[in-house]
Amino acid sequence: MKQTMIVAAIVVALALAGAATVWFWLGQDPTASFTVFEPGMDGRAAALTNVPRVVIGEFFTNLGGKAETDISGSWPRFRGPHADNSAADSGRLADSWPKGGPRVLWSLDLGEGHAGPAVANGRVYVLDYDEAKKSDALRCFSLGTGAELWRRWYRTNLKRNHGFSRTVPAVSSNYVVTIGPNCQVMCVKADSGEFVWGIDLVREYGTKVPGWYTGQCPLIDNGLAIIAPAGSNTLMIAVECATGKVVWHTPNPRAWPMSHSSIMPVTLGGVRMFVYAASGGLAGIAADGPRRGMILWETNAFNHAVVAPSPVCMPDGKVFIAAGYAAGGMMLEVRMTNGGYTVAVLETLPPGKGLATEQQTPVFLNGLLYAVMPKDGGQHRNEFVCCAPDTCGTFVWTSGTGARFGLGPYIAADGKLFILDDEGELTMVRASAERWEPLGRAHVLAGKEAWGPMAIVSGRLLARDEKRMVCLDISAQ
Repeated sequence: MKQTMIVAAIVVALALAGAATVWFWLGQDPTASFTVFEPGMDGRAAALTNVPRVVIGEFFTNLGGKAETDISGSWPRFRGPHADNSAADSGRLADSWPKGGPRVLWSLDLGEGHAGPAVANGRVYVLDYDEAKKSDALRCFSLGTGAELWRRWYRTNLKRNHGFSRTVPAVSSNYVVTIGPNCQVMCVKADSGEFVWGIDLVREYGTKVPGWYTGQCPLIDNGLAIIAPAGSNTLMIAVECATGKVVWHTPNPRAWPMSHSSIMPVTLGGVRMFVYAASGGLAGIAADGPRRGMILWETNAFNHAVVAPSPVCMPDGKVFIAAGYAAGGMMLEVRMTNGGYTVAVLETLPPGKGLATEQQTPVFLNGLLYAVMPKDGGQHRNEFVCCAPDTCGTFVWTSGTGARFGLGPYIAADGKLFILDDEGELTMVRASAERWEPLGRAHVLAGKEAWGPMAIVSGRLLARDEKRMVCLDISAQ
């Protein structure tokens, strides 16, 4: 207790000195005295009786069909196997496309939204919204044919707000976890769709649904679903996939609300942690060991109400974060000192003065950052840019005024970057450290608001617009 008071005094002193934007723990987390870390204490608020009860996972439809489980490779979560939006095992991909663009292997209709796919064991998982039935539906398709195998769904009433669903499921060898637009979490068995458990974050943790609905994608780590309710008492939880038991939870002493950003796993200084950008600040949470679930570091140096991109965590401790609506970007550095952590602001990038992004998360590849600039990006607005982490205020190269993009996604594979614009035009470029080098361009989707994250598995690229998904053959012939 005495040590906790000393740490608190240090934090207050720093605040008075004008350094209140950064807190650091000197080998001890000041929330460690909370009993919520004891077994069986999961920090849930009392159920909110004014929130309609949703019977998560109530309905199931078996549509038959068979998954091609012999197709290798996976894209098991948001930003792929290594959370870097790079398909390391994509195989050799084509360096150019025929006049009509890459071959379409299959396509299918979806409910209006921007939810991207997860892929594992020859199956494609998409969290969709059925407007007619007013329901969230986890739909499972065959990667080989696009045929729907099954769907698990539940009723939840939504109004259109730039579509409905917009999150990517997380898949392990046995389970699939989703977060719906109204913050309902569902876990089912990956092969059969059998319901395992559900948690309504609004009812049980006091979570406030973000504007434009939930954008946070779940994470499965060593059999645990890692979720950030950012509720009245709880910032983050770890739920055992097999049982639904909350095995640890992190207090939310700053009362940071949920953002549209997702939790990123990273190892810094040999310590595994989960980094989350809430609406109010960033925090690093211990992933395992005796301090699991505890806040290792936090900062409100980047403090904005609307944060959609996720933190880009680099091996040397640098963390880049950005947002739209005039937030700009910021490069932080997390340092381990004497068993604790400090957070330093290395570079602040106002709108139009350096790297930023409004909706998608930059790709860190071969020591460089790649991103589409936001509409308030000054002379480089909506251009695809490349910069070094040490100098994000200047660019190595840009796509120039002749190649502007929107809020759509981009992904890396086989030394290339694939960029999808708002109207469904896909551009393939060399991931060059020297110049903008386009290799191909094709309209692959006919709709609008093609914002959903893409996936690349075994020479196949999955992309969607507002209402349709396509599977493209981008392999080398």
